[in-house]
Amino acid sequence: MKKIIWFFVIIAFTSCKDDTDCCVNLEPVNVTLKFTHNWDGTPVTASDFNSFNYVTENGESVSIERLRYVVSNVNLGGESKPYQLVDLGINSGFEIIFNNVAQGVNNLNFTFGFSDADNIDGVYQDLNTVSFNVPGMLGGGYHYMQFDGKYKDTNNLDANFNYHAIRAVNRSDPNNLIFEDTSFLVDLGNIDIKNNATIEIKMNIAEWFKNPNTWNLNQLNTVLMPNFEAQKLISANGKSVFSLGDILQ
Repeated sequence: MKKIIWFFVIIAFTSCKDDTDCCVNLEPVNVTLKFTHNWDGTPVTASDFNSFNYVTENGESVSIERLRYVVSNVNLGGESKPYQLVDLGINSGFEIIFNNVAQGVNNLNFTFGFSDADNIDGVYQDLNTVSFNVPGMLGGGYHYMQFDGKYKDTNNLDANFNYHAIRAVNRSDPNNLIFEDTSFLVDLGNIDIKNNATIEIKMNIAEWFKNPNTWNLNQLNTVLMPNFEAQKLISANGKSVFSLGDILQ
């Protein structure tokens, strides 16, 4: 009889992969994703707008007047959200809440902008309301980002910039438009979630102007939406903008 009891104890013990896997039914938890913004480590909020507080990699002094952008297909483990508009100017969209996240290691990723499959004219009513659409002549769909402000030009005068990210469209032949999906995946890696948690996602705004392309605002400042090559440069620079911040749980 003792041999049979010990047999079952050994089987139960060796079948456990780790502390959390053995005969434990872990309850799902709530996780909040929180977007924050900085310029090379200095926090940026709406209260910092309209002042020449920042200097680009190329040496231009800039002020920010508007910054809003879309992230889509936001995934944390098995939970997802179709899209979110983040608007720094009105302190909107900073948090995404998931109420049913499995405890354990979960991958966190999202798309900056909309992939072509999701970038469909007119389908997102909240984005239509806030004029986030892209005109049909520029390819239609929606903006990925509207980033506007001023910079000091070579004569130290205030000049406007409109750093707008959209799907790139080559319009050199009006009868044969060439579309290029310039959205991109942001993979923030695997996170071990053990409790209700808040996960910070950081946007370093300065990166839009420096990596891998040093941005010269005296050359590329406005009318960037129809500029096929400029849109590809923006997309390339965006890949280093987001990073994983503090995890509180």
